Amino acid sequence: MNKVRSSAGEAVADLPDGASLAVGGFGLSGIPAVLIDALYEQGATGLEVVSNNCGVDGRGLGVLLAAGRIARVTGSYVGENKEFARQYLGGELEVELTPQGTLAERLRAGGAGIPAFYTPAGVGTQVARGGLPWRYAPDGTVAIASPAKETREFAGRPHVLEHGITTDFALVRAWRGDRHGNLVFRRAAANFNPLAAMAGRITVAEVEQLVEPGELHPDEVHLPGIYVQRVVELTPAEAADKQIEKRTLHA
Repeated sequence: MNKVRSSAGEAVADLPDGASLAVGGFGLSGIPAVLIDALYEQGATGLEVVSNNCGVDGRGLGVLLAAGRIARVTGSYVGENKEFARQYLGGELEVELTPQGTLAERLRAGGAGIPAFYTPAGVGTQVARGGLPWRYAPDGTVAIASPAKETREFAGRPHVLEHGITTDFALVRAWRGDRHGNLVFRRAAANFNPLAAMAGRITVAEVEQLVEPGELHPDEVHLPGIYVQRVVELTPAEAADKQIEKRTLHA
């Protein structure tokens, strides 16, 4: 039951080339930065990433992206990362854009064992009709486009069929966690982290505070340890290293 690994490097050592990977965080809030850096050092390439966005230039998933380690991204936001936009528009990267709420529910559904679900989000758009550019050709034409999706009416309202997402691995960050893998997320870090953790077949969590089993009251736990296979305790410096995309000051 002790799921703690000695280092982030050990925790991601067996992640292979071509693996699919769900990654928690929103922008730079709650990203598993230490695990991402360890994966960069490990060298896996051809990764298929599912995450709300792809970090920023030089931080988070942006580190892997700039190194050419990511082959495909399923996400809902390209902004704040010029290299992401450059690779996508230049035909170097395949990108499946999906509505943010739909992405969240696809991850949750996959983790809950639900293969697919209907949602009104995207009805009447290219999300449903197909034709969204997944990959561009070097000349700017669309090399791969999204397929049309099944639609069905419920109570007289059309809905789009979306499929749940499961991945080979998941990387997440939590505020507190115990040796059994039970996790507590804090404030804005409780964004995509619980959902990404559910979707991964092997989920690795970096935790700012590691506690012993029994120290977390059951009512505190946001994600039970059944979803988590590996835990990495951060150093105080690693836990305190939290960045934001843009600092806004009020005069």
